[in-house]
Amino acid sequence: MRDMELIEGHRAITPPEGMPVWDVDPFDTDILRDPEAYYGELRARGPVVYIPRWSVLACGQYETTRTVFSDHENFVSSRGVGLNDFHLGEPWRPPSIILEVDPPEHTRTRRVMSRALSPKVVKTLVAMFAETAERLVEELVAQHRIEAVEDLAERFPISVFPPAVGMRDVDQRILVDYGACVFNAMGPDNALRRAALARNAQIAPWIMAACARERLTEDGIGAMIYADADTGEIAADEASLLVRSLLSAGVDTTVTGIGNALHCFAANPGEWDRLRADPSLVRPAIEEVLRYTSPVHTFGRTAGRDSQIAGFPVVEGTKILCVLGAANLDPGKWGEDAGCFRIDRRPMGHMAFGAGIHGCVGQNIARAEMEAVLTALARKVARIEFDGAAPWRPNNAIHALDKLPLKLIPA
Repeated sequence: MRDMELIEGHRAITPPEGMPVWDVDPFDTDILRDPEAYYGELRARGPVVYIPRWSVLACGQYETTRTVFSDHENFVSSRGVGLNDFHLGEPWRPPSIILEVDPPEHTRTRRVMSRALSPKVVKTLVAMFAETAERLVEELVAQHRIEAVEDLAERFPISVFPPAVGMRDVDQRILVDYGACVFNAMGPDNALRRAALARNAQIAPWIMAACARERLTEDGIGAMIYADADTGEIAADEASLLVRSLLSAGVDTTVTGIGNALHCFAANPGEWDRLRADPSLVRPAIEEVLRYTSPVHTFGRTAGRDSQIAGFPVVEGTKILCVLGAANLDPGKWGEDAGCFRIDRRPMGHMAFGAGIHGCVGQNIARAEMEAVLTALARKVARIEFDGAAPWRPNNAIHALDKLPLKLIPA
């Protein structure tokens, strides 16, 4: 039976017979700050559960989550990757033409972005990343005590990513806040989303102006995207939207990844010793940080047609929460020590950058930035120690630190 009542802008559903029902609010701020118990309970209740608070399905076991997230034919992105169904209401902003779109449109825009962010392009940026990281880390080690979110996790990406894009206008607070706004907007109409939409109203005009062709240099990633508009592969207004997508995906998730890495190593000093002793572990360490902390903890999909998940029928219009954070800690995939941070794990197949055709197109550049920072730190810092409370910042889709006071003990 289909119910046309709307909840949070999507169609309310009746759970299929036999599906586990869990009266929980995944967007409760206490859960967003400390989600591990929620992740474990979600996996324990089954491959998919019904959450009546928001009339959504949620999956957190690895295999089911990966299957749903990768199945772009049955579970679409074009109807929004948050709780609102773009087929039933006005999107809160013009939808992303790479994140919130399906084939064949997605194939065309993805091709443009994949070229602009290809391994070949990223390779040309590695030296600049390394030099910037060396200078910044040397400065911070001399300070000894730092607030690592603002001083390093935010500052480094804002030092290298806008120049890589070719942006002439750079404002650290606006660029970081914009990404946080985008991800908070994926949740329900809670205080986090309302604050995000209010902040976005203030900064969105600045963002769009900064993405305009005349505000970009001629030698950056942004210029490459606009060059594809010159050939007719995309339209000029699409080029500006793709550059905008770079900012929401290329700043906030990298900021989060760097901050989370520092937290992991402060909490696990033995793993920091291992990395310093064997610098070849830096890339596996990055993958383990991403798996263990899941910078993007939840992403939504919408059933584009009647389908099924784990044998349960799913009607068209159903919203599904793919809880990537739970999947990335699933002992069924990663073993009984899934909840341990271990840099030699080499967690192939983690979902921190998504999966399938919607895997993060900027993941190569994010990894390169994280590698530059960790490599510089490993050479110059003997120990990373907590220097006060390190609270997590609740966000409807991002698992990020609010503050991270650290002491850097020089090597």
